[in-house]
Amino acid sequence: MTTTMVTTTLAGMTAPVLFKAACPECRGRFELASDAFRLAIGASRRTTFYSFTCPDCGRAVRRPAGERIVELLTGGGVRTLRLHTG
Repeated sequence: MTTTMVTTTLAGMTAPVLFKAACPECRGRFELASDAFRLAIGASRRTTFYSFTCPDCGRAVRRPAGERIVELLTGGGVRTLRLHTG
């Protein structure tokens, strides 16, 4: 995943951050706005991931998220769910 940071401000409005992503099923490549992603942060690397729906084939895609990906997604305004262990 790569990030295209769009920070242009027009009349007090900030353009959305776009992220480049790919679907492992249909091999489609596209850019999605931050609101198309969900980030789940768990207690381990296995339980930390991001997800989105492929706009080409409709498949739900779930990918692991390392520290750098978490940093990029949270910095880009992606909604985050923190998973707690009891």
